Amino acid sequence: MAYGKLITLAYHNLSARKFHATANKLSSNWKHLMKKELESGKPEQSNDLVCIYKVPSNMRQVEPKAYRPNNISIGPCHYGAPQLQSMEVIKRNFYRRLFNPNNGPKLDEAFKFLEEHESTVRRCYMDDIKLSSDEFLQMVLIDSSFIIQLLRDLSACEFKQVPCLNRWMLPIIRRELIMLENQLPMFVLNKLFELTRVDATSQPNTSLKELALRFFRPLLHVDSNNFADCDDLRGLHFLDLLRSSIRPKLEGEKPRETQHLMVRSTTELIEAGVKIKADKSRQLLDITFGKKLWVIIRELTIPPLYIGDHRGTVFRNIVAFEKCHKECNPDVTTYLFFFNGLINSAADVSLLHYKGVLHHSLGNDKTVSELINNITKEIVRDKDESYLYKVVNDANSYFVSCYARRRASLVHHYLTSWVVGVSTIGALLALYFTLIQTVCSFADALEVLKTKSFRSLFVDAFFIPVIGTTIINKEGENSNSEDATKLER
Repeated sequence: MAYGKLITLAYHNLSARKFHATANKLSSNWKHLMKKELESGKPEQSNDLVCIYKVPSNMRQVEPKAYRPNNISIGPCHYGAPQLQSMEVIKRNFYRRLFNPNNGPKLDEAFKFLEEHESTVRRCYMDDIKLSSDEFLQMVLIDSSFIIQLLRDLSACEFKQVPCLNRWMLPIIRRELIMLENQLPMFVLNKLFELTRVDATSQPNTSLKELALRFFRPLLHVDSNNFADCDDLRGLHFLDLLRSSIRPKLEGEKPRETQHLMVRSTTELIEAGVKIKADKSRQLLDITFGKKLWVIIRELTIPPLYIGDHRGTVFRNIVAFEKCHKECNPDVTTYLFFFNGLINSAADVSLLHYKGVLHHSLGNDKTVSELINNITKEIVRDKDESYLYKVVNDANSYFVSCYARRRASLVHHYLTSWVVGVSTIGALLALYFTLIQTVCSFADALEVLKTKSFRSLFVDAFFIPVIGTTIINKEGENSNSEDATKLER
């Protein structure tokens, strides 16, 4: 037994030595690897030109089809995808129409411009582009030519229907050209647009921004008068241009402040006495809250919002851009969180639709409610940069006031439906008529008090009942005597 224990102990000691030797070897290896990592290259410098990003995975998982094109690829992010190859023939056809054989000198200028700015164009994308220089420049030229020629064709036919495209293609192309991962830098499009202008005097006031906004306007159902002036708009690409066109004009020293809480739902606000009003003359994000005619009633004014089949795509991509691009304020994200607070159920959608604030073509109110609530899913609200902080804070302050709480409680418990409302009104009318009857009786009693003295009232109260009873008894006895006499006869 002792000999066996000695062998076991020796085996454990040998294993421990091997383990420590291996651990020491690994310890030296990881240190060596980390030193090589420092020597492999310098830290990557920040790139201020980046404006086109891959959508974060947490946002993509909520609604993947809102960020991934299924018909057309623009730029390097989805270049070469098998399901997008059918549109390559059409894009090349548009390229040949823009740079026809008579535009040889302009094509040479385009080659020169793209070659000189290739590194700048590459730096506009967040991820490294694996394409060679020839592949990359060819892709940029063809995609830019397709976009420019498409906008010019649409302008020529008043943005109705392009003869070169089937009727179903244009809405799909419009939806996919606004995706964040399907963008080209605006400075490239502007250069090629000006370079290929046939006659600078034919349409001197028409710019690429104006054509682009007119093309993408149906995605938002916003009147052209409610877009900001094109000259004042920043546009790193088409998505940023559309986003800039609907942003509100903020005034004051601190247009954005902290907003800790979400706005109350539409049902709660209406129960508390808030009047919700639609204003078509305002820009989409221009929302106000204030007193109505200097009285206690408050009014929430909201421009109409149209929810269609593509609305989720537009807003999701704008939110993705605001989350990725560090130099833009999260105004559209704040706007969507505001509507997320207003809408908690299909009933809220119905109320907003009745007020003219919300219009949709999605079949039912529940679908719209789910769409609005899911757009902000997996997104952290920027509570310290809210341009609606005053609207939300004022609305919540009014909601917790004594008047608003009592009114909301009354409406919630007694006027929730027409059946409950009719019953409540009936009970109030019955109470009212009972009160009127009581008052009239009291008034009659007061008239009696005015016409009689206290002595007569005292006599009436104590002696008239006794006299009346005696008279009645005597009359009863007399009638009984007469009846008995009649029977005797």
